Amino acid sequence: MGATATLSAPALSAEPGQQVECTVVVRNTGGLVDQFTVDVVGDTAEWAVAEPAEVNLVPDQTAEVVVRFTPPRSSAVHAGVRPFGVRVTSREDPYGSVVEEGTVEVGAFTALHAELVPTKKEGARRARYEVAVDNTGNAPLALRVEPLDPEDELVLTATPRELVLPPGTTAFAKVLVKPHDTFLRGQPVRRPFRVDVVPAEGDKIAVDGVLVQRQVLPRWLLPALAALLALALLLATLWFTLLKPMVSSAAREAAEKQAEEVKAVAQEAQAGAAAAQAGADEAKQNSEKVLEAVGIDPSTVLAPGSSSGGDAAVALPQRSTAQAPPPAEPTDFRVAADSPITGDASRFSDFTHTPKDDKKTLAITDLIVQNPRGDAGTVRLLRESNGARSTLLVLGLANFRDQDYHYVQPLRFKPGEKLVLSVSCQNPAERGNCTPSVSFSGRVEG
Repeated sequence: MGATATLSAPALSAEPGQQVECTVVVRNTGGLVDQFTVDVVGDTAEWAVAEPAEVNLVPDQTAEVVVRFTPPRSSAVHAGVRPFGVRVTSREDPYGSVVEEGTVEVGAFTALHAELVPTKKEGARRARYEVAVDNTGNAPLALRVEPLDPEDELVLTATPRELVLPPGTTAFAKVLVKPHDTFLRGQPVRRPFRVDVVPAEGDKIAVDGVLVQRQVLPRWLLPALAALLALALLLATLWFTLLKPMVSSAAREAAEKQAEEVKAVAQEAQAGAAAAQAGADEAKQNSEKVLEAVGIDPSTVLAPGSSSGGDAAVALPQRSTAQAPPPAEPTDFRVAADSPITGDASRFSDFTHTPKDDKKTLAITDLIVQNPRGDAGTVRLLRESNGARSTLLVLGLANFRDQDYHYVQPLRFKPGEKLVLSVSCQNPAERGNCTPSVSFSGRVEG
């Protein structure tokens, strides 16, 4: 008892978003009437279907089952050859089941998204921006970042200039903007510029930015100098008219009083010194008499004040070698989603960010949630710790395009904790996947 299966085309080609099909011929090689279940196994199982999924056959009878492959237009399905197997399972004889193998070559498509964060910034001498590039296609993509100034008023530098993005990933390039000329005083001047993201294949994407150039001198400097000058003039007037005469008179009186006290102390010291000298002479005479009485020549005794000792060592206090804790390091990063459409509002696709340094605490102080295409659905920001999750933020995608959050008390992620962007995409079919993103700023604490 058992079955055989034969594919009409073991090698297929399909473009993302399109459908391709083949036929499998199932034969009942057993001796009983049997029911056979046909399904697809392997990497293509999620986007393959067999029709009909079950056939009933008498011995030696055959039936044709159509197998359809519809690879989604998503970065989750990479371009290239994907193996599959068509499994035919016998109800009467499970050990007589068979698997017929084949391949589907998924075509490549290019989808690129770029944005400048922030689009406008103020600065007197320079400003720093960041270009975020998302590869939402299904094949690796090489590209160049080319900043341009149509007015030739700025010096633009991109780091790095060239990027290679695997499918479904995001890369960042920093852009430094410096004006050719600066000015000490004056009104702010807008300096527009453009950054072109040029892929190796396909059309380039241009994002616009603006540098609002300010004066070099702070606006508060001149009023502060004028106020200080006025205060100095006022203090000088008070000094020469009121304080200086009073201080001079008080200083003269204090000096006279102190001179009298010093004179009295000097007289007392002089009287004390004379008494001490008389006492010393008397003590010397008494000591000589004592030495002579015991038979010792006073001239052989060391003179008072001599010594035979050595040098004394003085211990100096040691300087503390304690070091201050290392300062916190600023950080910023971005998590972008490419969530497929789902009919179940409770079903979410997760996009996880794991901090690079697993021994330090990540403190998030600012975040920008962006929904540039106006997708519909729900986006959640979660904290994952040891497999357990807690919700930090929930937003409806249809309610915003750009949303800023600034935290006085930072969101802290301890070592080992992860940050999860979870999206439930409720777009209509013609809109395609949901592509919200979140840009984070903060610091890494030791």
